[in-house]
Amino acid sequence: MEGSNVISFQSRFVVAFILCSYFVGFLATSASNIGGFTVELIRRDSVKSPFYDAKKTPAEHLNTFFPRRLANVDANSPETIVRAYKGQHLIKLSIGTPPADIYGIADTGSDLIWTQCSPCEGCYNQIYPMFNPDKSSTYSDISCDSDQCHELDTKCTPEKTCQYVYGYGDSSTTRGFLAKETVTLTSTTGQKVSTDVVFGCGHNNTGTFNDHETGIIGLGGGVMSFASQLATTFGSKKFSHCFSPFGTDPDIPSKVSFGSSSEVSGAGVVSTPLIEKGDTTLYFVTLKGISVGDKYLSWDPSGAVSEGNVFLDSGTPPMLLSKDLHDRLEAEVKNQITLDPVTDDPDLGTQLCYKSEKNLDGPILTMHFEGADVKLTPENFFIPPPKAGFFCLAVQNYGAAESGFGIIGNFAQANYLIGYDKEKMTLSFKQTDCTKN
Repeated sequence: MEGSNVISFQSRFVVAFILCSYFVGFLATSASNIGGFTVELIRRDSVKSPFYDAKKTPAEHLNTFFPRRLANVDANSPETIVRAYKGQHLIKLSIGTPPADIYGIADTGSDLIWTQCSPCEGCYNQIYPMFNPDKSSTYSDISCDSDQCHELDTKCTPEKTCQYVYGYGDSSTTRGFLAKETVTLTSTTGQKVSTDVVFGCGHNNTGTFNDHETGIIGLGGGVMSFASQLATTFGSKKFSHCFSPFGTDPDIPSKVSFGSSSEVSGAGVVSTPLIEKGDTTLYFVTLKGISVGDKYLSWDPSGAVSEGNVFLDSGTPPMLLSKDLHDRLEAEVKNQITLDPVTDDPDLGTQLCYKSEKNLDGPILTMHFEGADVKLTPENFFIPPPKAGFFCLAVQNYGAAESGFGIIGNFAQANYLIGYDKEKMTLSFKQTDCTKN
């Protein structure tokens, strides 16, 4: 979900599509010089989730699979909970003093941390109490003369506070004031850690948000992101995550780690360079091509590959490719699956779907990154829609031919420990059973 200072591509414009996100819950209160922490990822339909509805059938829990529209570990580490809701990873943060819970989309495609704040001139509906800065003793406005204020599209108020506007590619926007506040993190052993972050207190927020989302937690590479700001506390500009695949037991947690806990090492690790492209937010890497079984498909029919042509985005569930590569990949997948695809079901639309009670016995997709081959099983790219008895290809046609890039969404990232290291400028993959680690 790429964000920018004004309006830019945001993964939520494509990701009402599929439900396999997680809520990250940061419950946090005291400490410094902590090496790192690990957070648990728990799906929305888990009995541990505050959104669990025992009255719903499994199919009803999956009713956000398809797009409503297509718009533009360390046991001693602090740990939190991440739960799924409508194709997004929602981070539960405790913020302020006394602490109040907020639930923001975990987004490696943007930087700003923000939540809806009262009084709200124009807010979308949310089911949780809105954060009230007047009730927090640790809230303080950021001066318009500060360095942080100059990182965003801002203006100075007569009171010399920093008023921001931050927009996304689906025309979602947040407007409010930059402020400093305390967030709290809790380890698996009960140890608590507090740290201050600069965030957006949004008083006017519009767009495609649902009532379980109170804002966005940017995890991009820019200085204002949550990951970058935590580097001061944990002493390292790196983090990693391990997502359980969609379709596994929803009560099995996944994990996100920051600082020293996030190291991706050992046998089987492959790494690819992170590419700077004038945009410090996005985690760009180079994808040379994709193999469907033994059939190699180049990024471009001419064989040309531009450096940094894709980025990984935790806010986008499906994989998004240019029309040309998408069409070639879909055709080859069809060629290698013996079942006949569904062609006459209006509930499934135009996506490639098969009638099956279990995931398909399909080919392996190999993502050929620069210096790193990453193999995907069908559970990474075939997902059940809300209509029971079907599996559909979780790869979409996106105008990457015009924009020059594609997006690797979170389904393709499942069952890999993936490390983002801005110090070494590498992105590392380690095939892992994320249901057990």
